[in-house]
Amino acid sequence: MAASNPRTRSDSVDPTDTIEPVTTDSAGTASADSGQFQRAAQAAGVAHLTAEEQGHTHRDVSGGWLRPAVFGAMDGLVTNVSLIAGVGGASLAPKTIVLTGLAGLAAGAFSMAAGEFVSVSSQNELVAAEVAKERYELATHPEDEAQELAAMYRMRGIDADLAEQVARQLSRRPEEALRVHVREELGVDHQELPSPLVAAGASLLTFAVGALIPLFPYLLGFSSLAAALILAAIAAFVGGGIVARITARPFWRGALRQLALAAVAAALTYGIGKLAGGHL
Repeated sequence: MAASNPRTRSDSVDPTDTIEPVTTDSAGTASADSGQFQRAAQAAGVAHLTAEEQGHTHRDVSGGWLRPAVFGAMDGLVTNVSLIAGVGGASLAPKTIVLTGLAGLAAGAFSMAAGEFVSVSSQNELVAAEVAKERYELATHPEDEAQELAAMYRMRGIDADLAEQVARQLSRRPEEALRVHVREELGVDHQELPSPLVAAGASLLTFAVGALIPLFPYLLGFSSLAAALILAAIAAFVGGGIVARITARPFWRGALRQLALAAVAAALTYGIGKLAGGHL
């Protein structure tokens, strides 16, 4: 016999309602028991439906492109405006400034791309080695690994009996058990690792774009250090604000922070160029 007050998937659920879990014996008779596992499953289902109904979604944060892209753009901008400010402070010819800026653009972009590729590849290889170790442990010591997983759930506040039941059910599916162990022990999902090529490409492209901005006035025939610095300041302000909005922070906070960092770097290198230029 079905439990009273049945609900369909589209019905709303009052969180103050008492959920009476039921179990069915071999004769088909429904009877109430402790029902912890059923309550957990039903609660998860309700949360999932509520999230879908409310349009609760998250952006992909595991693709590995945002960090190198932001880092590349800001690094390219600050690096090259600092180079140009330093060379300009030494009162060198505009042709020398352009050459220095282009050399800095090329060297920095390829250096950033190579660094990102090696860094992300090394990180992924380390994760793969640890995953292989965990896979071996699951194959050779399944009972110990199940107990370890149950202990993790108990530490998270799950009742001992329920933690044991969940761990044993997960252990029946080796790949899912492996994924849970890796996520709990290493803090990563080995099936959604960032791509070294994506990270390298994003870093190379955005560094080049950022580094090109302070060179624009010289490339367009305006041999003015002030114009290069003003354009770089605008780019730093806007870029910092856009990054702040992407990460759900106030525009002005990110914009002013990036502008201040770029200004300090350019001022320091300008001062060094001014001092060095007077002794060359």
